[in-house]
Amino acid sequence: QVQLVESGGGLVQPGGSLRLSCVVSGRIRSINNMGWYRQVPGKERELVATINSDGGTLYADSVKGRFGISRDSAKNTVYLQMNSLKPEDTAVYYCNSDVLTSLTLKTYWGQGTRVTVSS
Repeated sequence: QVQLVESGGGLVQPGGSLRLSCVVSGRIRSINNMGWYRQVPGKERELVATINSDGGTLYADSVKGRFGISRDSAKNTVYLQMNSLKPEDTAVYYCNSDVLTSLTLKTYWGQGTRVTVSS
């Protein structure tokens, strides 16, 4: 009943930028924390950035100063602006959201969008 759909991934050269979007849809009463994670083969999924309902943000040390997370609560959308991209940023990026429906508060995940940083 709740879906998260990411978009905006792709191939970019080192030093370039990408903007990821994630739209949450379904029977939503409210959304608390929203976040972006990433995963490379053979490694655990890791936190990239989160944003709470008050706009408070948290970033992984590896992306501080280069990435920016934001949300549009009216559109149930979270964004990740990625600048000064490095090859080590190559991963599948997943969004998640803590969604309150009429029945539960639950964390939902998107299907992922691939980001490749390469020359």
